Amino acid sequence: MSSKGAPPERMDDVDAVTEAVLTASRLLVAVSARSLAEVEERVTLPQFRMLVVLSSRGDTKLVTLAELLGVAPSTAMRMIDRLITAGLADRQTNPENRRETLLRLTSEGRRTVENVTARRREEIASIVQHLSPDQRTALISALTDFNSAGGERPAGLSGESPGPHPLGWGETAG
Repeated sequence: MSSKGAPPERMDDVDAVTEAVLTASRLLVAVSARSLAEVEERVTLPQFRMLVVLSSRGDTKLVTLAELLGVAPSTAMRMIDRLITAGLADRQTNPENRRETLLRLTSEGRRTVENVTARRREEIASIVQHLSPDQRTALISALTDFNSAGGERPAGLSGESPGPHPLGWGETAG
C-alpha cells in the first residue's frame, strides 16, 4: 500500500486488506461490466461465464458445465438454450457415446469471448499503466499470493486456457 493508503500500523490488519480488496473488486466489476456493454443485449454476465467455461474446456457435457458453474443442470440447460438461440453455442451428439450430448462454442461464441476479454484486458492495462514499475511488481506479487490463497489458477496472458475454473468461479481453498 502506498502512503496514501492505510496508516503503517494497519498495513497487516485483515480489515484494512479486506477493505482494499473490496474496493479493487468494485473497480474490476465495473471494468467487467463495461467490457460486456457491446454484447449486453445478447449476453448476460451468467451467460458470459458459461461461454468462458466452454471456451476454456471445449466440448462439455451439460452436467459437467452445471457443476463448473455451480448451478443446477436445469438452470444450465435454460442458459445454454438461450446461447444456442443467439448463435453463440451449439449442441452435438458425442461421437464416442451417442447417448450423450456435448456443448460447444460456435465461432461467433468464441469471437464474443475473445472480444470481451480483449476489451477487459485493454482497460486493465490502461489502469496498470498509471502505476510505477515498483508498484506493478508489488501488485503482481500481492495478487499472485491472493489468487493462490483463494485457489484460483493463473488466467494466462497469451490466450492459453486458464484451467477448469476460469474467472474465479471454481472451488475456493479451504
